[in-house]
Amino acid sequence: MAKTFSKLTRPEMRKLPPGGKINEHGITFEKSASGDGVFTVNIMVDGQRIHRVVGRESDGTTRTQAEAFIEKVRSDAKNDRLALPKGRKVALSMREAAAKYLDRLKLEGGKDLKMKRQRLDLHLVPFFGDYPLNKISGFDVERYKHQRQKEPVSVRPRGKIIVRAVNKITNAKPSTINRELAVLSHLFNKAVEWGWMDRRPAKINRFSEGHGRITYLTVDQVNRLVECAKADANPQIYPFIVIGLETAMRKSEILSIRREDIDLQRRVIYIPKAKAGAREQPITEHLGEFLASYADALQPGNPWLFPSPGAKAGHTVDVRKPFRRVVAAAGLDPDQILRHTLRHTAITHLVQAGVDLPTVKRISGHKTLAMVERYSHQNGSHIQAAMNKLQARFKLAS
Repeated sequence: MAKTFSKLTRPEMRKLPPGGKINEHGITFEKSASGDGVFTVNIMVDGQRIHRVVGRESDGTTRTQAEAFIEKVRSDAKNDRLALPKGRKVALSMREAAAKYLDRLKLEGGKDLKMKRQRLDLHLVPFFGDYPLNKISGFDVERYKHQRQKEPVSVRPRGKIIVRAVNKITNAKPSTINRELAVLSHLFNKAVEWGWMDRRPAKINRFSEGHGRITYLTVDQVNRLVECAKADANPQIYPFIVIGLETAMRKSEILSIRREDIDLQRRVIYIPKAKAGAREQPITEHLGEFLASYADALQPGNPWLFPSPGAKAGHTVDVRKPFRRVVAAAGLDPDQILRHTLRHTAITHLVQAGVDLPTVKRISGHKTLAMVERYSHQNGSHIQAAMNKLQARFKLAS
């Protein structure tokens, strides 16, 4: 029997002031500061609380759709009760699954746990909440993507985290949302592997990110940067930049180098917690000689290449301020040339020098060859040089 609404009616919703809300029969309509209306549901189904955002008025969401959502949840629960064997456990909610997922990954030595936790706690769990993990549909994932595209993101001006004013909102980038979807996809896979559900509940379509333009330094800019780093008061910024340029290692990988992990005879640095898994990082002969003299000058007994006695980790965890200072001294833009630019620079110059992409992948530590291929599009002079070699081989007459 259809429910009769006396409060949640069209006239009452139109009269609602910004910030006001109306609740009736498990449906809430709230008017945001911008004047847009948001429909949410909050109901109990089979002992589980279902609290979900259904959608916004500006997207065409209506009260009827909220009613249909409630009806579908209750119908699905009823069908499950009829089909499930006696004694089967109630399905895990997204909130419960996320907590168990992180705990299990920690025990298994999972990678990138800090970012996985952040993406779950800040975005995925608040959206999917107590909805059963095995009931998340492709439509639900698309709603998540749509909502995230409209949310403002945090920005970091001069070391402080703020949210931009309403008239300067920066929306979440496709790449940012894709990283969140990757966590959801990994959670699905692990839930199947651990026996929490029989199959992945939904196909996840990620945004196309495109290649974009990779910022890197020219040889002249590299030389200026290195010279300014030598002259800087911070004794760690010069070795940091040299290692970054001659290995393509990531910032966290460089700063967490242990002296015992440097093998000068084999010319490699062992990285136990690299992004794509433990690996050995090849180094140049010049860098090997530099590291030998640099390590000898450090205080004996300290295990770190970049020690910081006052830091919780025991080593330096960030060099943002001295890096910006050196970049500015080199006549470059500190807002454009970032610490990760060192990695981009090393990989780009490897490609431009004619090094084959599988070898570049081995040096850079990328997971896939496709991630390295982006760099082959930067400054096509090396490509033209390759075509000139082909022409010289054939020497075809005009």
